[in-house]
Amino acid sequence: MAISTFSSLLRYRKWAKSNWLVASLGLLLIVFSLSFFFDLTSDSVPSVDHNPPITSPSDLVKLKLSNKAKERGAFCLDGSLPGYHFSKGSGSGSKSWLVHLEGGSWCNTIASCSARAVTRLGSSNYFEREVSFQGVLSSDPSQNPDFFNWNRVKVRYCDGASFSGRPEAEFKNETRIFFRGQRIWEAIVDDLLSMGMSKSKQGILTGGSAGGLAALIHCDYFRDHLPKDASVKCVSDGGFFLNVPDVLGNPTMRSFYHDVVKLQGLAKSLDQKCVARKEPSKCMFPQEFVNNIRTPVFLVNAAYDYWQIQHVLVPASANLDKSWAKCRLNIKECDAQQMKVLHGFRSSLRDAIGKFHQNKAGGMFIDSCYSHSQMLKPVMWHSPNSTRIKNKTIAESVGDWYFNRKPVKLIDRPYPCNPYCYNMNFT
Repeated sequence: MAISTFSSLLRYRKWAKSNWLVASLGLLLIVFSLSFFFDLTSDSVPSVDHNPPITSPSDLVKLKLSNKAKERGAFCLDGSLPGYHFSKGSGSGSKSWLVHLEGGSWCNTIASCSARAVTRLGSSNYFEREVSFQGVLSSDPSQNPDFFNWNRVKVRYCDGASFSGRPEAEFKNETRIFFRGQRIWEAIVDDLLSMGMSKSKQGILTGGSAGGLAALIHCDYFRDHLPKDASVKCVSDGGFFLNVPDVLGNPTMRSFYHDVVKLQGLAKSLDQKCVARKEPSKCMFPQEFVNNIRTPVFLVNAAYDYWQIQHVLVPASANLDKSWAKCRLNIKECDAQQMKVLHGFRSSLRDAIGKFHQNKAGGMFIDSCYSHSQMLKPVMWHSPNSTRIKNKTIAESVGDWYFNRKPVKLIDRPYPCNPYCYNMNFT
């Protein structure tokens, strides 16, 4: 997704004020144009809850910038320090840690990374000073029955490469864009270890969307840095991105990941068994490495994942005639032929997780909703009307699996059979 008109803006030293004004306006236009593909809303989506929970002041958790980042050379895309929000555990959860990695797509060119660098997905200067902890991060036992009193952390996403970019790939020119995702991850783990995670008895690494992919990429690192006798597992929420062609037969997502890996130097951060036998960018797709992860993994994924349908299966480049315009935004508007294609996408997901399904230590909750990244949303995670499979919410399923109460391998029937689904409507 190179944007040639922006590249000229990156080679400058001293400009007149009028030129700065033109550049600023151009940058704003670029951010707007990129926002459709690069989900600048991160984990936020249009609300589907007609009665959203009221956030009390106690639910708001302050931002903390990493203490270890500067000495490690760990910076957001713009050079600012990375950060996280921390809520201290209590009682039986005082030695249990849940770390959530924020999502928000990726950047694959200097232009798109420069555009992200002036948003909250590329700079801590734009982070909210406080965020609400809901869903799997909630302190409310009615909303989060198993993990409400754990030490809970939300790690902010500001590197554009699933916490995996490396400085060796940085361009030595005037752009000053930093590719330090791997260092951000390591610095924040160091912070948390010094805050008590080094003595944890239980631990979960999770994340949503691009953060869900990061939770898989870094799962074993997380396990290896916690005490050997701790119960450590990983949960990926909406992070199982598929290597499938778009509706025109083009390898849109594979080409995109190829550019991300090449630009930000991800090869050393990805699963090395996979990289040894495949082109590195293919190792961004979980189906290529999930079975190599030593630590137990749980997958939460929508079989009709709206982000993947809108950006992998039917990206804007494959919808120039607008024949998919309504269907992409609202699954209820899809005609019979389009639903056949979407059912095929669901089948591709089932095929991709086929071997993982046989993993006795693994678990999954694959619903048939038009949704994406569900664990931070109370109405999807755990509520009287939450998404269910076999009468189990996502929260109950993850809890049953983590605490070994029972095996959990839940795969929903095809759309539209689940009456509990919250299907997103973007029209």
